[in-house]
Amino acid sequence: MQVTETLSDGLKREFKVVVPVEELDGRLVERLNDLKNQVRIKGFRPGKVPVNHLRKLYGRSAMAEIVQDTLREVARKTLDDRGERAATPPDYDLPEDQGEADKILTGRGDLAYTMSYEVLPQITLGDFKSIKVERPMVEVSEEEIETQLKQLAESGRAYEPKDGKAEKGDRVTFSYLGKIDGEPFEGGANEDATVRLGDGQFIPGFEEQLEGMKAGDESVINVTFPEDYRATHLAGKAASFDVTVKQVAAPGELVMDDRLAERLGLESIDKLKDAIRQQLRSQYGEASRMKVKRQILDQLDQTHSFDLPAKMVETEFQNIWRQITADMAQGGRTFEAEGTTEEAAQADYRKIAERRVRLGLVLSEIGERNNIQVTEEEVQRALQAQLRQFPGNEQMVLNYYRNDPDALASLRAPIFEEKVVDFLLELVNVTDKPVTREELFQEDEAPV
Repeated sequence: MQVTETLSDGLKREFKVVVPVEELDGRLVERLNDLKNQVRIKGFRPGKVPVNHLRKLYGRSAMAEIVQDTLREVARKTLDDRGERAATPPDYDLPEDQGEADKILTGRGDLAYTMSYEVLPQITLGDFKSIKVERPMVEVSEEEIETQLKQLAESGRAYEPKDGKAEKGDRVTFSYLGKIDGEPFEGGANEDATVRLGDGQFIPGFEEQLEGMKAGDESVINVTFPEDYRATHLAGKAASFDVTVKQVAAPGELVMDDRLAERLGLESIDKLKDAIRQQLRSQYGEASRMKVKRQILDQLDQTHSFDLPAKMVETEFQNIWRQITADMAQGGRTFEAEGTTEEAAQADYRKIAERRVRLGLVLSEIGERNNIQVTEEEVQRALQAQLRQFPGNEQMVLNYYRNDPDALASLRAPIFEEKVVDFLLELVNVTDKPVTREELFQEDEAPV
């Protein structure tokens, strides 16, 4: 076997590989000798089938397996001998001519091909102690707890049907058929819609026109969709809705005492308030961690510069781009409506792909150097969480993860990332900063 390097440019490597026909034939004979003790062929005793006969029957398929094994062996040995790590599985340029391929599979020709791959870059890690982050902190106020308590009480409030006209605070059940330019539009019909007047759940102006109606009334409600409406094909358009009121119900007593807590499975209103407080603290803690993590990732991205494996970047970009175009198609949006072009959007998302690959490599290097590992128990917990999201289809989802190594790796990756972030949080300089709830949940503009 001869392996000759033909390219070494940055992270790119390319080799010309030639495996002589004699070596391939020797491997084939070994494979057939092993096979003759396993197969049962009419007219031959077990283990007594001549190798030449087996060659006629199984030579081509056995050689195909030998070729695949050889590709993997050459790649592994080449990387080991050179002390390199491939960023992605190697690419192989095999003979495309059918005649040449037949010669190899029938043991009449050398296996000559080109193997190429990109190596992982050498990464010099910075001083993590120089990273400074601010951890946003929000105190849970009694007012917030009371607001949450009132929302729980509202969700469980009883309503009693009434014969009078609908007023603010009443619950109205109705059917509607929406039209634009006199024609019904997709998603514009409902036979049992429910709204509490004053909540602002519907298009601006819609609920106000329901006020004063009573059960059995019919009317036409005219509104205009907001310019920023999520369904862009409806945004800014005038519409009419044929409405029939089925029921008007008045709100009953708003219960905010031990009875509410007991209905929710707790002993008292004080226990319920404690549960709300803990839930809010957990929500704020998660949001705060995301802000801190974002700051750490931003500084890791800014302080580490190295060549990126082009194939890794392209794969990440394609994954992002497929999701973006699918979301836009589903929402009926266009790049022009978003104030950009497809080319400009691709350039922006390619930068995001480069950032993700760069950070992924840096986090991987940090984890490897500090022996940060994901346990099987942690992966199983993540898998169980996935199964709970698909009740009734648990076995199908389980089979998916068992049969697809990439899918299983997708469970392991975020766990590993969080563990590396935990490790970094012990090293970086963290300063607590009191903020408002609105500031805590304000979205970051830059990509994660």
